[in-house]
Amino acid sequence: MPNAATLLASDFATLSDLIAAHARERGDKTAIVFGDRTLSYTELDRGMDRVAAALQRDGVPAGAATAILAPTSIEYALVFLGILRAGCVAAPLAPSATPGQLAAMVADCRAPILFHDAAHAGLDVAARQVPIERLDAWLAPEDAVPTPVARTPDDAFNIIYSSGTTGTPKGIVQPHAMRWIHIGRAPAGFGDAVTMIATPLYSNTTLVSFLPTLGWGGTAVLMAKFDAGAFVRLAEKHRATHTMLVPVQYQRIMALPDFDAHDLSSFRLKTCTSAPFSAALKADVLARWPGLLVEYYGMTEGGGTCALVCNLHPDKLHTVGQPLEGHDIRLIDDEGREVAPGEMGEVVGRSPAMMTGYHGREEATGAATWHDAQGNRFIRHGDIGRFDADGFLILMDRKKDLIISGGFNIYPSDLETVLVQHPDVADCSVIGVPSAEWGETPVGFYVGAGDPAAILAWFNGSVGKTQRLSALERIDELPRSAIGKVLKRELRDRYLAR
Repeated sequence: MPNAATLLASDFATLSDLIAAHARERGDKTAIVFGDRTLSYTELDRGMDRVAAALQRDGVPAGAATAILAPTSIEYALVFLGILRAGCVAAPLAPSATPGQLAAMVADCRAPILFHDAAHAGLDVAARQVPIERLDAWLAPEDAVPTPVARTPDDAFNIIYSSGTTGTPKGIVQPHAMRWIHIGRAPAGFGDAVTMIATPLYSNTTLVSFLPTLGWGGTAVLMAKFDAGAFVRLAEKHRATHTMLVPVQYQRIMALPDFDAHDLSSFRLKTCTSAPFSAALKADVLARWPGLLVEYYGMTEGGGTCALVCNLHPDKLHTVGQPLEGHDIRLIDDEGREVAPGEMGEVVGRSPAMMTGYHGREEATGAATWHDAQGNRFIRHGDIGRFDADGFLILMDRKKDLIISGGFNIYPSDLETVLVQHPDVADCSVIGVPSAEWGETPVGFYVGAGDPAAILAWFNGSVGKTQRLSALERIDELPRSAIGKVLKRELRDRYLAR
């Protein structure tokens, strides 16, 4: 059997084979930490065998999807990785989805088995239901060895379902080749990484950090639920070297009164993705948290990825960086034509790491695709942006969030940048709502203190006439997804319901 170094240097290897190699070579090394529990690479490898053997015992064929619906735990990690060893396709589902959406997702991926937590017992689905809290009762015996299953780069690795906040979630099929690229682009020396995992394991944001850590033989420290104070204490205790966080998590960590009292000098790399990351917050992290800070801009579907190494480009913190090597990002207009240099357009991207398509949805896959004059396939990112003179991408907003009021394009992110500068505003979001007079009009929500009428007057006096808010509401907390994205649909529904 090839060793881990040989596998990592090859053109393609599976994560399952990499974990098996680490178990052979340094089985006592800690692979996963969760609370007061730890799992060595030997224990992880054996647990994966038991899951895979049980799936094969139950007649789940290679290539079949197997669904998981539960919060982060060691059992969750074992199930996810064991599914891969059986040659099956992991289908992690978000517990925040409605029962109807969950049933639709299980039916869409045709999962014969659903692993679930106690909160979702009795979900009305056709799949056999296995409580993850009682996983031991289902597992194959400790000495079980599954039948080896070869996987190719084009085979499906997992299906990630979209958040479902705008209708029926779409299943994004990610092949083994895409995950192999995520593992391969991890920085040198990742084998001794101690990675803080503070977002849910069902999120693609988490997997692009969790999977490479195990692929290189590092240690993943899992959090059941994010808490800023607990995060810094755990990071200090385990001498964490890496983490992937979303912007709202950075915001809460940096706001800790005792942040500077914690020794976080072990950090070598902190990354961020999934939501807008303000220049001011990036600057604060740079100033007070040791190690590199890298923002990644991309999407679950793949497309192209930009990276901003903030330490090297402190004058570009308002951007999301430049395309990675081998990634082609372009901007197009509403007619699908490339825009001139410096002009705004919809972001489309192409790279070796792209989804196969939306599961069972050829029409949706086609709508998300753009081809250049040479016939190369690009994926539409759904964002509007422009490149500066140095080739750094500046994002303006999500295309679907663009507000057209009286014929003028209004970008909510521009308004949010101004609104959050008020001393009484801790967090904010701007949405567009229907207007009989203007077609659409912007409405703001903010978290903080002060009188909304006074803040509204200050804001409208600080922006141009076409950017003025028609209303501003104080809210206890902005609705967010598990990875920190503001759920603007919920804000819009809340406003329109009144």
